[in-house]
Amino acid sequence: MYDATDDRITQTVKNKLASRGFSSPCCLTVQTSNGQVTLSGMVQYAHQKSAALSAIRGLEGVRRVIDQMMVKPRLPG
Repeated sequence: MYDATDDRITQTVKNKLASRGFSSPCCLTVQTSNGQVTLSGMVQYAHQKSAALSAIRGLEGVRRVIDQMMVKPRLPG
């Protein structure tokens, strides 16, 4: 079912993430359903994951944030 509110929340979340440096489309995926935002994708460092979550918590319309992001494993060196 189409929900314009969810589309608006998704765009707001994407704009907020872009303002924090998460502008690459290959980096994170945002999906919203009934105000529940799911973030998925790969980040380089754990602090980036925390920053993305912090950036969107409390945004208008966001009822819950589901974290499905993964931190890229470090290669042994």
